[in-house]
Amino acid sequence: MDSESTVTTCYRHPKVECHVRCTRCERYICPDCMREAAVGHQCPECVREGARSVRQARTVVGGRVSAVPVVTYVLIVVNVLVYVAELVRPEIVDRFAMVGAGLTGPDGGHYLWADPYPAGYTPEGLVGGEWYRLLTGAFLHLPPTEGTFGVFHVVMNMVALWNLGRLVEPMLGRVHFLVLYLLSALGGSVLVLLIAPQDAVVGASGAIFGVGAAYYVLARRVGLHMGQVNRFMTGLLLWLVLSALVTSWEGHLGGLLAGGAVSLAFAYAPRDGRRTVVQVGACLLLVAVLTAAAVVKVSGLTGGGLPQ
Repeated sequence: MDSESTVTTCYRHPKVECHVRCTRCERYICPDCMREAAVGHQCPECVREGARSVRQARTVVGGRVSAVPVVTYVLIVVNVLVYVAELVRPEIVDRFAMVGAGLTGPDGGHYLWADPYPAGYTPEGLVGGEWYRLLTGAFLHLPPTEGTFGVFHVVMNMVALWNLGRLVEPMLGRVHFLVLYLLSALGGSVLVLLIAPQDAVVGASGAIFGVGAAYYVLARRVGLHMGQVNRFMTGLLLWLVLSALVTSWEGHLGGLLAGGAVSLAFAYAPRDGRRTVVQVGACLLLVAVLTAAAVVKVSGLTGGGLPQ
């Protein structure tokens, strides 16, 4: 009497007969479910489980490796879109530029800060409680018919961001790069507030100077040939000096210093379980210092009180 052989089917497709087992869990799998492995085949679930157990590559500062500098591209798009919005609504520049202390007159004009200020005038800028200007000014640029550069202001900044971002973002990772960029922008705005609170300042230059500082720090950290890097930093510092005649050198210097501090914390944090704590702690400390400096300055401008 012949014995009837047992029919084996795929565990994911019970109606499909198959005779191959997953080399990891030993369940039967059909051709549609087979995934090539080092030895034999594995089922989709075992492949996913194995991928989770594989150690993910990290950047030198502990960020996730990303071959495409997505944050750089997004920042460029945002800056360009904001510039287009400025062309359509020019009043956006006055509303969101970095201004520490100013006055808006009854005629809608903008006037120098005075404390106390005349009747009918209202505080403008950080003295008026518009703290968002510390960051929004970094996404604005000079209109085409204003300033020394006009439209070249946004063009030069975006070219610089394109070139630097594609170098620095892969070395940092997306999250670290975005944090660096925003804190550099904040550092530039705070130094403008401290030194030239009545100036209306726009531009991504402060943030870009911070990215430039990070390029130098990271190049030394990973042991790149420093000849080209040193020439770049020489040019950057030379532009910082020359730009004092036509642009906000305070914003440039503030961004450079903030970006240097952030990148040093990122690059030289201990490479163990403390690294994230040290990096986050350093960023929070920088934010606290910048915030305290801004609050003290605004309080001094308003006679000891803070705007509501």
